[in-house]
Amino acid sequence: MAKKPKKAPEAEGEAEGAAPAAGGSRKKLIVIAAAALLAAGGGGGFFLLRSRAAHAEKPAAETKLPVAFMDVRELTMNLAGDPGQPQPRFLRLKVTLEVRDAKVAAEIQPLMPRVEDTFQVYVRELRAGDFEGAGGTYRLREELLRRVNVAVYPAKVDAVLFKDFVIQ
Repeated sequence: MAKKPKKAPEAEGEAEGAAPAAGGSRKKLIVIAAAALLAAGGGGGFFLLRSRAAHAEKPAAETKLPVAFMDVRELTMNLAGDPGQPQPRFLRLKVTLEVRDAKVAAEIQPLMPRVEDTFQVYVRELRAGDFEGAGGTYRLREELLRRVNVAVYPAKVDAVLFKDFVIQ
């Protein structure tokens, strides 16, 4: 009689062993995935906190720089008339210039008549409707900043700040 190959029992053993091994490998896979997620989350959190700390240090360094403010005298200017408007409109404007430090302020001080002239010439071309809403005020600020930097070149003004802004 011929012997039967014992492959069938091995297959059965493998099948029986495969079921527990599959359950065990599934647990191992879950543990590995959880560990990978924890590592990725921890690494992401580390880089996020490190990035926030770096950003927090930058403003602290920037605020240590001395800033100087220069007042421009109060200007009262008539505005260009709207069509059909018989009565003239006026703008009273008081502005402060923000510069990097007192040294720059000293460079700009002799040029203040030029700055005031630049403001007068520009604002007299505007109409009362040009100042409506926050957008109009923002555009005025940006245009005055651009013009003052042209007037005081090579010195540089960092910002134009409104102290008083009245349209009558």
